[in-house]
Amino acid sequence: MVRKNRRYITLFLVPTVALFIVVYAVSLVILFGTSFTEWSAGRKPIFIGLANYIELFTDDSNFRKSFLNTVIWVFLQSTIHVAIGTVFAIILNLKEFYWKFARTVYMFPNIISGAAVGMLFLCLLNPDFGAVNSIVRSFGNADYAQNWFMDYATAFLSVTMTWLPYAAVVTILILAEIAAIPESLFESARIDGASEMKINLYILIPMLRNIIGTCVILAGTSMLQKMDIIMMTTGGGPGNETMNLPIYIYKTALMDNNFGYSNSVGVFLIGFGLIFVLLCRNLFRIGSSHN
Repeated sequence: MVRKNRRYITLFLVPTVALFIVVYAVSLVILFGTSFTEWSAGRKPIFIGLANYIELFTDDSNFRKSFLNTVIWVFLQSTIHVAIGTVFAIILNLKEFYWKFARTVYMFPNIISGAAVGMLFLCLLNPDFGAVNSIVRSFGNADYAQNWFMDYATAFLSVTMTWLPYAAVVTILILAEIAAIPESLFESARIDGASEMKINLYILIPMLRNIIGTCVILAGTSMLQKMDIIMMTTGGGPGNETMNLPIYIYKTALMDNNFGYSNSVGVFLIGFGLIFVLLCRNLFRIGSSHN
């Protein structure tokens, strides 16, 4: 019987494994191999050893800026973004009269495409007719025309605010985990005289460790592929002020026609992502018991 079940399991796994090999494994091998070459469209790859990586870490200021921006965004997304979603989930879990409405409304920015969100913020922060500048003008500063996305002083923060506060996915995941916790645990604490604040701090949040760690990984790795909103709002500018690694890979490959060099950046990005996931997994002890 066990042998028969193994046969069926293997049969069902074959299409998935084959698809993974064709779509991902082969692509990763090509990516890694061509990162050691000089390669552009219309030319065959020429092996140059570690030259791309040496240039990456010694001479490329755009790469360093892109990496710094990526690290900052990963950190902000893994901390502030997840914290906002967690706090909102705990508030909604009180199930006040407004909780279903608030949960639905908060989800809207996460179900709209990144391009649409980018266009929305372009309109809101437009220096001439945007709502933000119009509100400032209404308070008496008639000549106020801040170009939020193209000013070096405000570009990074403006782009960051297009996604940082909208943690509905984190909220939904946390709410689902809270729903799986037996209510008897909280009732026992209330009988013993614990306040709601203490219940949340000393019982609820520790029991959410696994799902919070998962949310940190999901939120942080989402920044390793964030491209659509940045392209729609600043394109990585002004200068390289809002450029991250995905944007840099795109520009190096498709605008500079340097596929070998861009693939070395891609290998570095994958390595950075793996290290981040492993660190979070160990930090939150994901998969272990709550004790």
